[in-house]
Amino acid sequence: MKSRLLAGSAAALLAVIGVILVFSYAQAADQRAVQNLTPVDVLVVKAAVPAGTPVETMKASLVTQQLPESAVPKTALHTLADAAGKVAAVDLVPGETLLAERLVAPDELKTPGNVEVPAGLQEVSFQLEPQRVVGGRIVPGDHIGVFISMAGGKSEEGGSATKLTIHKVLVTAVQRAPQAAAAQPTANPTPGAETADPRDTTLPNGFLLLTVAVNDVDAAKIVYASEFAKIWLSKEPLNAKVNGGRIIQGSEVYK
Repeated sequence: MKSRLLAGSAAALLAVIGVILVFSYAQAADQRAVQNLTPVDVLVVKAAVPAGTPVETMKASLVTQQLPESAVPKTALHTLADAAGKVAAVDLVPGETLLAERLVAPDELKTPGNVEVPAGLQEVSFQLEPQRVVGGRIVPGDHIGVFISMAGGKSEEGGSATKLTIHKVLVTAVQRAPQAAAAQPTANPTPGAETADPRDTTLPNGFLLLTVAVNDVDAAKIVYASEFAKIWLSKEPLNAKVNGGRIIQGSEVYK
């Protein structure tokens, strides 16, 4: 009877020791993982900040978070020490890492409603994902190039083709869908979801609605491309060089 009690006690003790060892190993593994990721402190938006908000006012809407160094862009801000007197260039959404280019001098700010539509032009709107809009960094007053890609488009091969179709288009308004606060990290974040993995806050989320001023012919091209093709934009200032309207297809890419 005593031997059975001793054996039971020993087994229980070994189980407890095993649990402690597993817990200690897991904790040490977590610490090693964090060390390997080299966490750094960066400023992250915790509450929506409208465009034009002074840095001194937006401080309450920011929080310092630790993110893996590999996921932090070079222009990410760690403090606001060098940003005194600046304002938000665009609307800042919860969950995004604050980048240096998001803050500008007040006289550089371009806000919706301040862009006059040139005489003879009309406005048309279309919706795109951030990666098609120069990372979401287009603001009213900018000029853009409009690339149109079509499957089975005009090409010698009869296949897909892309062309910078419309040059130096004036942007009159940019709207971004409001984003919810970032959720806890998920194994497989869904692109465009309302919540985002904090590790991915260097990337903008959601769609942007752009309004541009164009003539009637170009407006029709944009509407057609929005309906039946694909659109990609470049930031094309008025002094950008234009080297011709070449159609790019598969055989042209590697030339």
